[in-house]
Amino acid sequence: MLSKKLLVKTDSNIDSYDVPEKMRNLTEEDFINKARAGRKRHSVQLDRRVSQQLLDTTKFDRRSSNASSCSRSGDSLSSYTGSSSEEEDEANPRDKQQKNSKGSTDFCVKNIDHAAFGRREIEIAEQEMPGLMALRKRAESSYRNNGPPWSNEVAAALAESGFPIFAWKGESEEDFWWSIDKCINADGWQPNMILDDGGDATHLMLKRYPALFNMVKGLVEESVTGVHRLYQLSKSGKLTVPAMNVNDSVTKTKFDNLYSCRESILDALKRTTDIMFGGKQVLVLGYGEVGKGVTSALKGLGAIVMVTEIDPICALQASMEGFRVVRIEEVVKNIDVAITCSGNKNVISRAHMDRMKTGCIVCNMGHSNTEIDVNSLRTPDLTWEKVRSQVDHIIWPDGKRIILIAEGRLVNLSCSSVPSFVVSITAVTQKMDEYVALLHLPTFDAHLTELSDEQAKYLGLSKTGPFKPNYYRLPFSFGFISHSKFLNKLAEMEMTN
Repeated sequence: MLSKKLLVKTDSNIDSYDVPEKMRNLTEEDFINKARAGRKRHSVQLDRRVSQQLLDTTKFDRRSSNASSCSRSGDSLSSYTGSSSEEEDEANPRDKQQKNSKGSTDFCVKNIDHAAFGRREIEIAEQEMPGLMALRKRAESSYRNNGPPWSNEVAAALAESGFPIFAWKGESEEDFWWSIDKCINADGWQPNMILDDGGDATHLMLKRYPALFNMVKGLVEESVTGVHRLYQLSKSGKLTVPAMNVNDSVTKTKFDNLYSCRESILDALKRTTDIMFGGKQVLVLGYGEVGKGVTSALKGLGAIVMVTEIDPICALQASMEGFRVVRIEEVVKNIDVAITCSGNKNVISRAHMDRMKTGCIVCNMGHSNTEIDVNSLRTPDLTWEKVRSQVDHIIWPDGKRIILIAEGRLVNLSCSSVPSFVVSITAVTQKMDEYVALLHLPTFDAHLTELSDEQAKYLGLSKTGPFKPNYYRLPFSFGFISHSKFLNKLAEMEMTN
């Protein structure tokens, strides 16, 4: 069960939907009794990509809720569909009553009739997922594969296979929180683990269902923003369950944040604007791993790339790669494209956009949807004009217009696809980093050199690794639990169930 996360939301919007009265004041004992009334699932999987890797045509123990409809509990904000299907209708999926071929209604997707197309996408993606396929083959009974990067068709395929899935492209903010709540709150079912990306599922469960949260045996977080939230919870003493920081694993940081973003930024901008990058002046705000991937891609196509940074080390790295390090105020009048990659808030403000030239493209590649101050553009003096799906003109009174992509949301998720090969690498980061890398080397016909006994002794290493010291691997845990302890917890959980 999962909810596709296209947006990172604010805390205030959690209160925009109603939690059933019977769920509000349940104690921990009430939750236990409630869960025993139905069958249990081994884990709740709420990560937009990790969850996609757990599907197979084989049957598995499913949530026993019999009638969870897609009926709406209230009006939602309008939003683009962003669907890969040209014939998708504009109706909100929550307004529809849909059933899969087995008669189940425990899902909410764009169109269940597109399940066959989604199954074909999964089959294609599996060819680009050597690591994940290898792990599935080793543990056929416990691993399932959900397929490729996200699409409405893949969601339909999962729903047709019996997964309780609540996800579609183009969710409004209210739809977003509703979908997460549907994943967490179900009769006869109790989650015992959270696989999160952004911290929204963790945050909602902690705020709305604290007794249920305290019974969770562990959670995994793979995003910068989500890890930051968990550090805050840990410092305040509110993180009462074991948690693991997957974002800072080597394979996640080096491959997803760098190599995936290097490809998806070009794909997203080409799909939405048809821009030619040669000679364009592009400002990349932030030179972390995401910024490094974005600048590398743009430089390769002949763009004139500049960088903003707050960190002197990252600024020095950018300078050594040949990029000018500037302040946005120094160049904002002349840039053709502005791309945020910082994970911060209001990196591009209304004052900055007021000074941009007409035709400037503004988009976000960071993790949060707060990097561009989009709310400051929703004023009576400015006109919003929809150009195409995920593309708006923002028109000033004097006729100047900028091009805003995906309303400031993540362009690689809203307007592009995530390479299946990178998904395969990052989706198995609960394993050792070097093992994950080893699984993917055959794809490139890469042959590792083996150390001799004398060489291994000289370096102080085992011939089979690990080859990287702990300080290279980055912190892989926080709070009170380590990676190994977390895996032990999972093993204990499986034995208990």
